[in-house]
Amino acid sequence: MSITMDMVKDVRKRTGAGVLDVKKALEAAGGDVEAAIQALREKGLAKAAKKSSRDASEGAIVSYLHGEPPRVGVLLELNCETDFVARTDSFKDLGRNIAMQIAALNASYVDPDRIPEDVLALEKQTLAAQMEGENKPPEIMEKIVTGRIEKWYQEVTLLHQPYMRDDSITIGELVNRSIAELGENIVVRRFSRYELGEGA
Repeated sequence: MSITMDMVKDVRKRTGAGVLDVKKALEAAGGDVEAAIQALREKGLAKAAKKSSRDASEGAIVSYLHGEPPRVGVLLELNCETDFVARTDSFKDLGRNIAMQIAALNASYVDPDRIPEDVLALEKQTLAAQMEGENKPPEIMEKIVTGRIEKWYQEVTLLHQPYMRDDSITIGELVNRSIAELGENIVVRRFSRYELGEGA
């Protein structure tokens, strides 16, 4: 049985699991939605979404320096619910891996919700201008712009970027897996990336 986008959307809505995890679960279940949901629940990924509303005010400021001498530096605030989890090796590894991702791929924002409206509007305007003269119906043009905006999110927003150590998942899905493993809400609060000579 072929896996449709409607099936993926349904399972995502009901579990909160990432797109790739949902697709894999549906494929493994032969397209059986209920079996896929059960498999995701057993993996704990469905619980991750439910934990996302819980307060996460503990955690750590993670620093990462790249190069010798260092040419790129990152400061990351990664939050969880308790000091106990913040001290675990799994949480520390997650923070380091995310900081390395920021150093390597230079995201501008944590997620699409934090992109200023004027920046998003300008990007849409630029994409629309690039397609002028293509004589496509407005609804097709709108779909193309929407698709390109989604691709742009993968470049500029950290949680939508493919994870550099495993590009079959995004950073957002990596965080969700850690939520499932550690049993607490985890939030990428903010980050700053510094590069030697930048802005000089």
